[in-house]
Amino acid sequence: MSKLIRQIALVSESRKVDLKELTAVSAALQRQVTRDVSPIWDISATVDAFATLEDVPINYWPMIAMDDIGYDGAAGIHLDKDGQPFALITSSNDHDVWSLTASHECLEMLVDPFGNRLMAGDSPKRDQGRVSFLVEVCDPSEAADFAYSVNGVMVSDFYTPAFFDPVTADGVRYSFTSAIREPRDVLPGGYLTWQDAETEDWWQEIWFDGAQSTFRNLGKLSAMNGSIRAQVDRITAEARSKSMARGRSVATAAGLTRSVVRRSTSAKAASLRAQIEKIVGTRAEPMSGAPGQPEADAAPSHRRSAPAVSRVLATGRG
Repeated sequence: MSKLIRQIALVSESRKVDLKELTAVSAALQRQVTRDVSPIWDISATVDAFATLEDVPINYWPMIAMDDIGYDGAAGIHLDKDGQPFALITSSNDHDVWSLTASHECLEMLVDPFGNRLMAGDSPKRDQGRVSFLVEVCDPSEAADFAYSVNGVMVSDFYTPAFFDPVTADGVRYSFTSAIREPRDVLPGGYLTWQDAETEDWWQEIWFDGAQSTFRNLGKLSAMNGSIRAQVDRITAEARSKSMARGRSVATAAGLTRSVVRRSTSAKAASLRAQIEKIVGTRAEPMSGAPGQPEADAAPSHRRSAPAVSRVLATGRG
C-alpha cells in the first residue's frame, strides 16, 4: 500500500529571506526528508518553495518565515481554524540560523502534525514511573552544536524511534548524527517533555544553562487550549532561540559551508552553460545553403506532415 504523501510549503514574508534563499533551503529540506527522515520514521513528504502564501495549494501545510512572529523566540507550529498544521519561523540575517529553525519545524510537523503525539517510557526523574513523552523529534538535540549540513545548508539533528527504548544497546542509533548516545538523553541546549500519569502534571528535563540538566514542573496543560506542543513551544521559545542562534561556528557535524558548496555548483553550472552554448549555437546557424546540410525548412522524412497530424488528432487513429 502506498503511503499518504505529506506536503510542506515554504514561504517567505520576511525582508531577510528572498526567493533565491527560500528555494535553496527548500531543496535542502526535501533532501533531508527523503534521504534521512523517511527511512527512519516511515514518512513520505515533499517540501516546496512558493513565492507567496497565495500560491500555496490548499492541501499543503505552510511554513512561513517572518521577521516578527509575535513573541520572542525561534518558531512554533500551530493549528489553523480547520485543525491543520502550519508553522511560523523567525527569519534571520544568518542563513544557517533560519535554515536550522526551518528544518526543526519541518521535521516535527512531519512526525507529529497535530502536536499531541505521545510515547510511553520510563521517566528520567527517578521518583516517577512510566510517563507519556511528547514526541518532538528535534528538541533534545536542537542546539546548533549538533546540526549537520545538506547541500551546504545547516539542518537539525533528530532522534529515532529507538530514543524511547528502555535500555541502551550497542549499535543502536538514537539520533541521526549519533549525538544522542542513549535513550531519553537531553543534550546541552535541548529539552524533553512528558506527562506524569499519577499527578497529570507536565514535566521537562531542560539543559538551557549550567553544567547539567535540571527538571521543572509545567503544571497542568490541556489540548483544549491548543496542541500540547504549541503550549510547550511558547514556554521554551526564548531558550530555544538561544540554542539555535549560535549557528555554524559551534556545529560539530555541520560539514561544508554554502560558500564552499557554491564553488562546486558554480563550476558545474559553467560546464553546463558551455555545453548549452554549443547546442544552441549550432541550431542558431543558418542551415540553408550550408555545404552538406539540408535546407532549413526541409522536414525530416520520418515526421508526419502537419495535415496528417491534424487528422490523427481529430480521428484518434494513427
